[in-house]
Amino acid sequence: MDAQLKRELQDFAFRIRIACVEEFKALGFGHIGGSLSIVDTLAVLYGSTMKIDPKNPGWPERDKFVCSKGHAGPAVYATLALKGYFPMDWLTTLNKGGTNLPSHCDKSKTPGIDATTGSLGQGASQALGLAIGDALKGRKNRVFLMTGDGELNEGQIWETAMLASARKVDNLIWFVDNNKKQLDGLVDEIMPLGDIGAKFSAFGFHAQTIPGNDIEAIYEAIEAASNVAGKPHAIILDTVKGSGVKAIEETFDNHSITAKAEVYDGWLEALNSDYAAFKAL
Repeated sequence: MDAQLKRELQDFAFRIRIACVEEFKALGFGHIGGSLSIVDTLAVLYGSTMKIDPKNPGWPERDKFVCSKGHAGPAVYATLALKGYFPMDWLTTLNKGGTNLPSHCDKSKTPGIDATTGSLGQGASQALGLAIGDALKGRKNRVFLMTGDGELNEGQIWETAMLASARKVDNLIWFVDNNKKQLDGLVDEIMPLGDIGAKFSAFGFHAQTIPGNDIEAIYEAIEAASNVAGKPHAIILDTVKGSGVKAIEETFDNHSITAKAEVYDGWLEALNSDYAAFKAL
C-alpha cells in the first residue's frame, strides 16, 4: 500500500470518528460502540476503494455499501457528510424530529444510503439482490456489505450465504464486524460463533480474517478479494467495539451509551489530541 494513501486514509478515519462522536454528543445517546468499530473500513471504502459520485448519489454504475447492522448508521452518516453527500450540520440532527439522519439507515431519507436496514439479517439479502441485479445488467460495480458478529445469529444470514455461493456472486464483498459483543453481552456467551472465516469458507466464500481496525490490512484484503473470481468474498474484521476512544473501548456495556455533554467533550478531547499527534508525525 502506498504510504501517502495510507496516511490519507488514517487521517480520514480520525475525521470520521470525531464527526461521529459529535453526532452522538448532539443527541446525548446512541449506538456508539458498533459505530466506531467500523470506521476504519468506511475510511478505506469511501476514501479510496469505492467508485462513487457524491454529487450523483444514484449513479447507476456506482459501487454500493449496505450497512446491514443499521444501528451503525451514524458512522456512515459522518462518512457521507465528510465526502460531501450532504451538509455537515445535518449531523447534529441525528435521530431528532424531522431529521434526514434516523437512528438506523434509511434510503428514503439520506443521500448516499443504498439500502434501508436495521432489522438484522435483512441487509444481507438486500446486498445480495443488489449484487445479482447489477451483474445481470452488465455493470462492473461491486456491492460491499457490513454485518455485525451478533447479527450472524440470524438464519437469514446463512440463507444469503448459500445463495451467494450457489450463484457465484463475486461482485459481493461481505464484511463481518467481529467486535465480540452484541446488544446484551458477549457473543461467545450468547451464541458462540467459532471460526467465522471457516464457516464462510465452508459455504463457498473466498474468506479472509484480518485486524479490522488496521487501514492497511483492510485495503489489502479488498485488493486480494478483487483478484479472486467466481466466488463471493468474506472479510472477517477482528475489531474492538468503540475503537479509537479508549474510554469507550474499556466500557463493557458500550453497545449503546447515554452520557452527559461533558463526557462527550472528554472523548472528543482525547480524539482531537490523538489526531493532533498523528498530524505532527
